[in-house]
Amino acid sequence: MNDVLKRIYDYSLEDIMGERFGRYAKTIIQDRAIPDVRDGLKPVQRRILYAMYKSKNTFDHAYKKSGETVGEVMGKYHPHGDSSIYEAMVRMSQWWKQNACFVDMHGNNGSMDGDGPAAYRYTEARLSKIANEMLKDLEKETVNWAPNYADTLMEPTVLPSKYPNLLVNGTTGISAGYATNIPPHNLGEIIDATIMLIDNPKCDLDTIIGIVKGPDFPTGGIVEGINGIREAYETGRGRIIVKSKVNIEKSKKMTQLIVSEIPFDVNKALIVKKIDEIRIDKKIDGILEVRDESDREDPVRIVIDLKPDSNHELILNYLLKNTDLQISYNFNMVSIVHNRPMTLGIIPILEAYIEFQKEVVTKRTEFDLKHAQARMHIVEGLIKAISILDAVIKTIRASKNKSDAINNLIKEFAFTELQADAIVTLQLYRLTNTDVTELEEEMTRLAKIIKGLTAILSDSQKLNAVIKEELKRIKTEHGIERKTEIREEITEIKIDTTDMIAKEDVVVLVTKEGYVKRASKRSYASTDGEPSLKDGDYVLGMYELNTMDVVLLFTDKGNYLYVPVYEIPDLKWKDLGKHISNIIKINEGENIVSAIPVTNFDKKEYLTFFSRDGMIKRCLLSDFKVSRYNKPMTCMKLKDEDRLITVTNKKGMDIFLTTHLGYGLRYSIDEVPIIGVRGSGVKAINLTNDFVVGGNIINDEDYIVIITNKSTGKRIKVSEVEKTSRARKGSLIIRNVKTNPYYIINSYVVHSRSNLGLKFKEDIEIIKLTDLPIVDKNSTGTSLSKMHIIDCFIVQELTNINNNETIKEEKQEVITPEQISLDIIDDTITKVDNILDNIDIEWSKLSYYLLPFLAI
Repeated sequence: MNDVLKRIYDYSLEDIMGERFGRYAKTIIQDRAIPDVRDGLKPVQRRILYAMYKSKNTFDHAYKKSGETVGEVMGKYHPHGDSSIYEAMVRMSQWWKQNACFVDMHGNNGSMDGDGPAAYRYTEARLSKIANEMLKDLEKETVNWAPNYADTLMEPTVLPSKYPNLLVNGTTGISAGYATNIPPHNLGEIIDATIMLIDNPKCDLDTIIGIVKGPDFPTGGIVEGINGIREAYETGRGRIIVKSKVNIEKSKKMTQLIVSEIPFDVNKALIVKKIDEIRIDKKIDGILEVRDESDREDPVRIVIDLKPDSNHELILNYLLKNTDLQISYNFNMVSIVHNRPMTLGIIPILEAYIEFQKEVVTKRTEFDLKHAQARMHIVEGLIKAISILDAVIKTIRASKNKSDAINNLIKEFAFTELQADAIVTLQLYRLTNTDVTELEEEMTRLAKIIKGLTAILSDSQKLNAVIKEELKRIKTEHGIERKTEIREEITEIKIDTTDMIAKEDVVVLVTKEGYVKRASKRSYASTDGEPSLKDGDYVLGMYELNTMDVVLLFTDKGNYLYVPVYEIPDLKWKDLGKHISNIIKINEGENIVSAIPVTNFDKKEYLTFFSRDGMIKRCLLSDFKVSRYNKPMTCMKLKDEDRLITVTNKKGMDIFLTTHLGYGLRYSIDEVPIIGVRGSGVKAINLTNDFVVGGNIINDEDYIVIITNKSTGKRIKVSEVEKTSRARKGSLIIRNVKTNPYYIINSYVVHSRSNLGLKFKEDIEIIKLTDLPIVDKNSTGTSLSKMHIIDCFIVQELTNINNNETIKEEKQEVITPEQISLDIIDDTITKVDNILDNIDIEWSKLSYYLLPFLAI
C-alpha cells in the first residue's frame, strides 16, 4: 500500500492542461497544418506522395483506385481518418487550387463551383509527372527518415523536392496560434529567382521582385498593389487586391460583361448567385440576366446581360465591390524552419530551400560516389583476376566450397573480400575478350564519374552548377506562361450611390410616430389616397418626390436625420410604413417633430427652428447637406430640458409664437440671425413660468388657429396680432379666465381652406377650419368636442415639392344662401362678443339664450 501511495503525485489542473495543450499544439503545428519550408508539403501530402511512389503508382503506370491509396496511407503512415487523406489527395489534383498538380485523378474531382468530388471508391489516381521531381533521389539517402506512427516502417521526414514547391504551389492552413497563407507563384519565375540567389547570395529584394513579379494564381485574374507584394516579400505579411478579368461586349440589343478569370480560391457558383440576388433585389439598375456558360473549353465564363443604355462601368464597379469578383488576399508566409514555425519573406524562403538542396545534392553525390568507388574496386579485382585467370581457377578448384574459395583468393592473391566474392560469382561467359574490354571501359568511365563526383563535393561552385542545371531542366520541362496580370497600383473603386438609383417619381409619407415609406405613383393612384396608419398616428408630410431627392426629419432632441428617398422602404400605398429607426438608429424616446423634403440643396432657402424654452434660429438649407448619414446629426444645441418643437422652411415676413399660457408674439423675421447648424440660436420670446407651444411664419395667410386644453378652438385674423420686437413677452391671444384657465395646445397660421385634425386618447377627428368661429383675441373659442383633446395637427395632403402645389384636387364647394346667412351671423357674433368682452358676462352662458334666435 505504501508503495502505491508513493507513486501518487499531486498536480494542479492548470499544469496538466498547459502541458497537454502544449503537446497538442506542437503536434498540429509541426505534423499537420503548417508546411515545411524545404518541400512545401504538409505531412499528409508528403505521406500520400510517398505511398503512391512506393506502390509504383506513378505517371508511367496505370491508374489505381483512389481507395487503394487512401487505405495504404491510412494503414501505414497517417494516423487520421480517410476523409482528411482523400481531401488532401483531391486538392493535389485540382488545377484551380495548385499550379503544379501532383496527383493525376481520373474521375470527378470536384469543381470551381464548390461541388465535392466523387467518393474514393469511384475515382482512380496516379502521380503526375512533376510529382516525380519531388521524389527523385529519395532512395539515395538524401533526406532523413523516421519511424511511422506504429514503429513498423520508416517514412521520409521531407521529400528531396527539386524545385521550391512552397512558393510554386503555395499553401493555406490553421493551427494552434499560427496560420499560414502563401499564394501560388509561377514555376519559371521562382526557378529564375532561385538561380539568381545561388549566383548572387547578397542580391537585394528589388532584384528578386524584378524576376518574381508577384503571385501567379492558377485561375489567373488581376493582382493590384505592388506595395503589398513588396511588403509581403520583405516581411512575410502583406495585402493585395485580386480581381476578375472582365471583357465588355456591346451590340445593338444589349451590353454583356464576360468574366473569363476569377480570383483564386473563390466559389464560381456563389459569385453567379450573388450577382443574381443583386439583380432580383434591384440593388443596382441595368442587369437583365446572369448565367454561367463555363465548359471544358472555357472553364470560367460568366455572362452578365445589361440593358443597352445602362452604365456598364458603374455596374461593373458595383459588382467588383459587392461580390467576390474582387477580393483582398492577405499574405501570411508561415512555414516550419528547423522544427519551428517562422514567418519568412521570399528571400529567406529561397535561402532555406537552397541550403536544403545543397544538402540533398551533397548526400546524393556522396551516395553515388560511394557506389561508384565500390564498383570501381570490384572492376579492378575482376581485371586483375582475368590477368591471372589460370592461377585463380586453379585456386578455386582446389577449394572445398565458396567461402573457402573466397578465403583462398584473399590469401593467395591479396584480393579484398568484396573482390573475391565477385570473382567467385563471376559467370564463365564473362571471361571472353569482349567482356574484358567492357570492364576496362567501365573502369575508365567509373574513374571519370568518381573524379566528377569528388569535384562536386570539394568545389561549392560545381555543387551550385549541378543544382542550377537541374532547376533549368525542370523549368524547360514543366514551365508555363504567367496567368495572373500584375498591376502596380490598386484601383480605387468609387461608386456614386446616386448613379446606382433608378430615377423614379414616387410618393413619400412621413408620420408623427416616425413611420416612413415610399410608393410608386401607380400604387398611390390605384387607391383612394388614404394611407394606412397605426392607431393614434397621423401624417406629418405627404410629398411627390423623385428617388434622387432627400427628406430631412427633425427630432425633439435637436437632431436631424438625412434620409435619401431611395433609402426609404419601397412599399405599396396601403402597406404600413417602416419605422425610421430601421434606416437610421435614433434614441428611445426621441420623436419626429417636422419633415422637410428637399429637391435641391443649392437653393437659397432657410430653415427656422423653434424650441420649447423660447429659443429660435435660422440656418441655410445648404448647411444640412451631408455625405454620410448613418446616424442622427445635431441641428440645434438645446440646453437642459429644452425641446425642439418645430422646424419650417416656409418663406414669410414675420415670426409668430404662441405660449402655453396664452401669449402670442409677432415680429419681423429679419430680427432672427442666420447661424450655423450646431448653434443654439437666440431668445425668441420672454417666458415666465411658461413655454412655447407653437412656432409659425406669417406670409399671406388669413387666420391664426388656436386650440386649447378645454377642447375649444377659434380663428383670429392675423391683423389682430400687433407686430412688436423679438424677445418680448407678447400679448394675450386668449381670454385669461382665472377661475377656469384656458391653456393653448397649439396654434397654426393657415388659410381657411385647410382641415384640422384633433387627436383624442383613443381617436382622431378631422374637422374643417371653417367650422371654427372667427373671433377676437380675447375669446376662449367654441367647443369642438366633449372629449379631451391631447394633440392637434393640420391635415396634410399630397404636395408637389417642385411647384409647391397640392396634387389632390379639392372639391369646389357651392355656396348656398343659407351659408351666406351663416357668414353674416358669424360676423354678428364677433361684434356681440367684442361688446361682451367689456362686461362681465360669459359668452357661453349668453349663447345658450341666443342660439334659438340665431338658428332662425
